[in-house]
Amino acid sequence: MSTKPQSEDIAGGQAIIEGVMMRHGNKIAAAVRSPSKEIIFQESEYVSLTKRYKFLGWMFIRGTVTLFEMMLVGIKALMFSAQIALSEEEKKPGDWEMYLSFAVSFAVAIFFFIVVPAFFFTQIKSCVSNLLLLNFLEGCLRLGIFLCFLASTLLLSDMRRVYMYHGAEHKTVFAWENGQELTVQNIKDFSTRHPRCGTSFILFVMIVSILVFSLLGRPDFLHRVVYKLLLMPVVAGISYEAIRFTGKYTNSKLVQLLSWPGLALQKITTREPDDDQIEVAIAAMKKVT
Repeated sequence: MSTKPQSEDIAGGQAIIEGVMMRHGNKIAAAVRSPSKEIIFQESEYVSLTKRYKFLGWMFIRGTVTLFEMMLVGIKALMFSAQIALSEEEKKPGDWEMYLSFAVSFAVAIFFFIVVPAFFFTQIKSCVSNLLLLNFLEGCLRLGIFLCFLASTLLLSDMRRVYMYHGAEHKTVFAWENGQELTVQNIKDFSTRHPRCGTSFILFVMIVSILVFSLLGRPDFLHRVVYKLLLMPVVAGISYEAIRFTGKYTNSKLVQLLSWPGLALQKITTREPDDDQIEVAIAAMKKVT
């Protein structure tokens, strides 16, 4: 039996290609199953900017900083997993190809989740007098685009495997948080859905953005796009504190109610893992704890 960590002692990670990346404290470890079935590791240490600079650790600021850092850490882990998981016969992407892919993905996300909803807003604003309702309708469009995107990923066999590793990551984090010994059998009993998941975070972002963007009034299309881009750190900061709160007070009925939509959404982004995938998640977690 392992020692149960304190509530402020947080571990987490993400699914990568045929593997899992875990982060705890200053340690980061990615574990990837190679085509030869060997588990290959990439380990590093990183002291967060929120620890190096006190003001960056303040509430509502730390969320944006943490999100940016995790994005960079996640990209690095994904690039590593792509190099390891692909077989010798498959063409392995170079660094520039990976960075170009991430840049294009980021631009597409900006277009569909900021530009398109802003255009929709300007088209219907003359028909809707209530500003909160107007932003709610825009938020519904943004959520609809997001759900369609997630549903489409289920058509890809590779993404379904990533979602299985996502489930293995959640189960392993749950077991560690509950002080359980990290064995495949122990981890199998835990849920694949975790309240601090990035999927839940994105849903919080969409809900919080409805309230924050309501403060913008009724600007024209171009100004609305610019204002929304500038306010994204504010939205991310508030959403981060919300997700931390729900992760800390999971036994509260109110928190369970607030967490329910995000947990329901994880039915798409997580799948029950097999034993081999759980072993990879365990290997990554043991490297950082």
